[in-house]
Amino acid sequence: MTGAEELTEAADAPAGHCLLERPVVCVPTVAALYVETNGAYFGLPGVDPWDEARDARKYRGPHPVVCHSPCQRWGKFWHGSTRKPHQYRLGEDGGCFAAALTAVRNYGGVLEHPADSLAWPFFGLRQPKRGEGWVPADNYGCMTCYVEQGHYGHASRKPTWLLAKAPHLPELNWTRGEQRLPEWMVERYGYAKARRIGVVAMVGGKDKTRIRNATPPAFAEVLLRIARQAHNPPS
Repeated sequence: MTGAEELTEAADAPAGHCLLERPVVCVPTVAALYVETNGAYFGLPGVDPWDEARDARKYRGPHPVVCHSPCQRWGKFWHGSTRKPHQYRLGEDGGCFAAALTAVRNYGGVLEHPADSLAWPFFGLRQPKRGEGWVPADNYGCMTCYVEQGHYGHASRKPTWLLAKAPHLPELNWTRGEQRLPEWMVERYGYAKARRIGVVAMVGGKDKTRIRNATPPAFAEVLLRIARQAHNPPS
């Protein structure tokens, strides 16, 4: 058994039984990069979480990765808010996306970003289309796809692009989810404005940012399964 495997005891052995007779589960280690402190990836067997304090840009392997690199400088408002536009330059994220892309290419795994991320054309990656499944993304063996996290437990549809490098990639729900607008929102604002506002934006306080950014546990498990397919134990 390699150092890349974590042994988890499935049950306590009865008195007098040899420790080696206990059933064990081998869980290949995955590094979860750019994740929220105490979020969906913390406390999971076989997961090494890298939050902001650890600085995932410093990751040098050897385990495959699940990357949630920051997206603020790659989205529709990469330049800043509409009230103060052009505060930032496109892609100035401190090198986070470049480091995440390098980690996926070098160690295998998967990178997640919002659909229509400008990082894809910036780095010469093929942009996936809704409903087409996995398609080649680059010349380094990576594949890309469009998927909605709403199918996996998110409060909104949350259209997402994935970039993955693994021997076997799973079939996902490639369909477009239904618009999730409460009747009261449509009645109060009209369909067009309610759609523009979005369900998560109506959550009060600071929770809306956390809810919007959070990865549903079921989707996190999908990403971990992809990364574990790419596992390469040390020689």
